Amino acid sequence: MNVLKEKGIPIDKQIRTWHDIVKRPYNRMEVDNYTRTRQILMNGIETEAWTFKHCFVRKSDDMELNKLLVRTRRIEDMQQTTVNWLTPWNQTVLDTTLGYEQVAVDLTAWLAQNEPDKYVKETFDFGLLEDFDHLYRYSQFAYMVEETDPNEILHKMTDVVIGRPTQYHHNCNALRIRKPYDKEKTAPQTKVNILTLISGEQQTHNYYAEHGFMYGNNDLKRLYAEICDVEEEHVTMYETLVDPNETMFEKWLLHEFTEVCNYYNCYEDEVDERLKLIWEEMMQMEIGHLQAAAEMFKKYEKRDPEEVIGTELVLPCRFMSQKKYVAKVLKDEVGKRVIEDGEYAFVDELDEDWASYKVQEKVNEDGAPSEKAVYLSIKSIGRDIACADDSLLEMQSELLEDSLEEEYQAPNTVSAEKYEEITEIPPLDFLNY
Repeated sequence: MNVLKEKGIPIDKQIRTWHDIVKRPYNRMEVDNYTRTRQILMNGIETEAWTFKHCFVRKSDDMELNKLLVRTRRIEDMQQTTVNWLTPWNQTVLDTTLGYEQVAVDLTAWLAQNEPDKYVKETFDFGLLEDFDHLYRYSQFAYMVEETDPNEILHKMTDVVIGRPTQYHHNCNALRIRKPYDKEKTAPQTKVNILTLISGEQQTHNYYAEHGFMYGNNDLKRLYAEICDVEEEHVTMYETLVDPNETMFEKWLLHEFTEVCNYYNCYEDEVDERLKLIWEEMMQMEIGHLQAAAEMFKKYEKRDPEEVIGTELVLPCRFMSQKKYVAKVLKDEVGKRVIEDGEYAFVDELDEDWASYKVQEKVNEDGAPSEKAVYLSIKSIGRDIACADDSLLEMQSELLEDSLEEEYQAPNTVSAEKYEEITEIPPLDFLNY
């Protein structure tokens, strides 16, 4: 459908009562895992929209424009409250964290497979393997601290094994800067895909920064700090894919269009009928926002909005199991790193003065919390918490060898030999496939 021609809900009718804003949360034990991922993603999408409109107003001295921006921004804020507070009170921070990482893995894999720009796809694949490892590291503590089987949250739709080790995600952040697309040549799908992923990664960073302190276990706190820092790098990586020459009106159109596309995708795929109605209502509101932004675009830029967003919806968040795709990327690219000028290289191609070595040596000087997570799990139950097909589990030592850097390893690195040893120990019964 062409959303510019849909009816939507007029902005004047979008203010809701507190009763309508605060909905009943989903049931932690009964919720479909991809209902949870949709809720997590849309929280991030709304937060990004709200943040963008604050930035726009700070750059504008046009009263008519600012009045529209602040009115719709308030609606975004109310929508974010509705979506975020669908989280139940008895879902722990670690439960939610596993949900966040399932979003990162399965969303990024979907986007990579539906991305027409080869360079953008390569960037998505690169980030995918880092979030995949984050899920593995957090799963160790989910079991050790709360005795949580990761599959209570993941429903066996996402594998839990080692990825590109988190100790190697810490870079000179300047190396994370990627090559931006050309706004005149790039398809709306690429623009929506990138903005969707920026929103998700930014929300992940914010969640870890705001909740990682809530455990008394200092090793777990340090893991949250370590991965939160990586999410900052991810936001840098994805946001620098965007053409810096886009005008604020183009960006506004893309933000509203991205919200419409994601809510439509959520509505189309949702299995919970109550939440399906919420996604539909939110989508109709965002159509109203998009149409208002389109009118401002025509007024101020004297252009057709379809030049920016096209005439067809994009489907940026079709959540489904991505095990086969992730396993393929894992085998092919676990040893890849970011280097100068927005390029990539494998570990055996890195220069001796690669800028990220100094960063890794400093932050991991006393050991990497992500390595400590696996070490503690081995001390506790004899092996790591890992759940995947046997063929992938048996590859963990090989994957680690392919990703280790000769120049630097954290002093507490769990060795490939140790992985070979623990793989001989059967996983806990609840992890068996």
